[in-house]
Amino acid sequence: MYDKYSPVDPDFYDIIEDIRKRNLSVLIHYFGPAKELNDARGTIQGVTGNSDHEEFLALDSGSKVRLDRIITLNGRPGPAFDEYDSYSLACLDCTAGMD
Repeated sequence: MYDKYSPVDPDFYDIIEDIRKRNLSVLIHYFGPAKELNDARGTIQGVTGNSDHEEFLALDSGSKVRLDRIITLNGRPGPAFDEYDSYSLACLDCTAGMD
């Protein structure tokens, strides 16, 4: 189950629209509903919404990726990049028994 939807920086919509207009293939890394890491590939069809006011990036492959869960879009940091950075560096916060 996804967490509550977080607003997305308006600049990210500009990045999406630029890629869509140029009809480029994308590789998206994102957090899935159970906070697992996933990826999706395809050409951007557009941004869609639902009745819960969540927005999704629709791809021609049939994939729909929730915007606020995107870690990277063709290597560019997405709305969830900071969360991923904290997630990936979590082990560095421990002392591993070295006091």
